[in-house]
Order: sequence, then structure tokens, then C-alpha cells
Amino acid sequence: MQFVKAIQGTPPTPEHYNYARPFLISSKRRTGSLTPLIILCLVMEPSKVLPRPFLQFAPRETRIFQVIIPAPYWVSYPEMARLADAVPVILPTSIDNNFLLDPKLLQSKITQRSRLLILCSPSNPTGSVYPKKLLQDIAHIVANHPRLLILSDEIYEHIIYAPATHTSFASLPGMWDRTLTVNRFSKAFAMTGWRLGYIAGPKHFVAACGKIQSQFTTGPNSIAQKAGVAALGLGYAGGEIVANMVKAFRERRDFLVKSFREMEGLKISEPQGAFYLFIDFSYYYGKEAEGFGRIDDSESLCRYLLDKGQVALVPGSAFGDDTCVRISYAESLTILQEAVERIKKALAPLSSAALR
Repeated sequence: MQFVKAIQGTPPTPEHYNYARPFLISSKRRTGSLTPLIILCLVMEPSKVLPRPFLQFAPRETRIFQVIIPAPYWVSYPEMARLADAVPVILPTSIDNNFLLDPKLLQSKITQRSRLLILCSPSNPTGSVYPKKLLQDIAHIVANHPRLLILSDEIYEHIIYAPATHTSFASLPGMWDRTLTVNRFSKAFAMTGWRLGYIAGPKHFVAACGKIQSQFTTGPNSIAQKAGVAALGLGYAGGEIVANMVKAFRERRDFLVKSFREMEGLKISEPQGAFYLFIDFSYYYGKEAEGFGRIDDSESLCRYLLDKGQVALVPGSAFGDDTCVRISYAESLTILQEAVERIKKALAPLSSAALR
């Protein structure tokens, strides 16, 4: 195995080869493969170096490239594409289909300029998890377009609720050398703020990411790196500690899903991973709220709930779907119960019975 600067921001001494080994073992467990042509590179924050390295291996005059992004998406994806002088191509999904990408739609939107498809499973903001069969269908399409690559964001891979299972896209036949897998420690290991993540992929892509990363932030500090190794030392998928955390998340999810399904007009896709609900509140659009005014969209609805209920939610427009609102359940069950009661009280004057 060849290790190439597995730890950035520290002197390349021989002991770093053993230091990097837990990250490589973790990558192999998820993808099922580890070859001398592949390296894993620690970075400060994977999103800061992507997708530019994918898009700059062609003559400048032909770089009007497209990045395909299913919506709802994490807010940074379209801006990352624009930062790399690419055009984001947004593909809508449906709450009735659990916000999963339709392979037929993907096939119809691929052009000669398509260079990158971004997938996030489990998803932020929807909590959707791509079944293996659907990923295989997508991989079959990708295989027929040799210039199309995959950025697989798997940050929530260990926060998943049975019977759903996580499949790393790079583990699918023929996709290992077409995929750049990004991951971070902030979610599963509760290390938000440590700014520690990693990238696994073909050597030339990761090397390009490293060059850009070195000019952005140099690399993660040594304390964060040690903490990352300690997190991986908890065992596969974080061991018992992470399992207990996921159990608590599931309890909160079940409570919220039941509670919001009882509210008038709301549509819900039950999340299979992560810790978000992405709920369709469009039933309340177009209604007048006394002392507030007209609710026209997800932003005004969130302002209304903040004003009347003192509950902070995130407008779906930020994620590419204005019909919905994102709710995080990375909070105690007690606080979530109080939040639900406040939302119910704020929505009551807008119900069909109240407006008769």
C-alpha cells in the first residue's frame, strides 16, 4: 500500500503511516476495496475542495461543465459548482417517492457537458436513504457515460434506522474509480466544530484536492486528528456509543413523525437516516395570519412560526424545495415535545375550522 500525505498539516514522518491506518481500514469496510491506486487524504473540510478538482482536467475553452444535483440538496452544493465555474443542473424529486432520484430523469438530463453527479445518502435535509437497488440502477447509467463522475457525500452513514441500510456508492461494481467519497466526523461522532473530514478516491483526484486544500487552510490541527483516530477506535460504526445515540434519534423521529401526521394538511416522508424531517407545509401557503400577514412560501412560514411560536425552523427554499420546511431533531425529546405544542398552537388559527 502506498500512503501519500495521509495526514496534512504535519511533518511527513514514518509514524504517520500507522496513524493513517484507521482511516484506511474504515474506508475499506465501507467500500469493500483498497488498492495501491487509491489513497485516502485527510482534509479540514471536504466540501471546501470540491468539486473543482473534478472539473479542471480539460482545456479551458471546453470547461462549461454541468454538475447534476438532486433536490432537495445540501445548501452548499450548487454554490460549490458555481465556484468551480460549472453550471448546477437541479433535478427535482418527490416527497411521494421519499425524495429519491428517478433514474429515468437522470438519464434524460445527462449531456456531453455533464461531469459530476452529487449524491447524499442518508440525506440532509430529507433523511432519505438510497436503497442498494436504486444505487445500482444509477450506477448502470453512470457506467454508460464515461465522463460522468460521482461525488458521494456519506457523512450520515452511521445514523441510519433499520431496516434501512447504507451502501457506499464506490462499493458498486465499476464505480470505485469513478467515485470520490467524502465523509466527516461532525455527525456520527458529535464532533461538530472540529472541522475534520476525509476523502477517498482515485489518486489523481485526491492529489488535486490536496493541492487546493493546502492553499485554503493547510490542514486540520493535530488535536482534531488525534480526536478523529480516537473516534474510529470506538469500533465499526462507532460501536455502542453511536448505537445508543442512534437509538435516541430514532425515538425522537418516531415521536415527531406521529405528531406531525396528526396535524392538518401536512405531508411527511419518514426519514430513514440522519436527524431531519423535511415536511411539506404548503397547505398553509396563501393564508392570512392575524398580526403577521400573508404566508406565501417556506420562508414566510418559518418567520411566522418564529414570531408566533418562538420555534426556529429552516425554509425549504434553501434546499431547493420551497414546499417544505426542515426540522432538526438533534435536541432532547423534552424540547421537541415543547416545540411540537408551540407549532400546533401557532398553526391552529390557520386551520380550515378556524377560517370558516
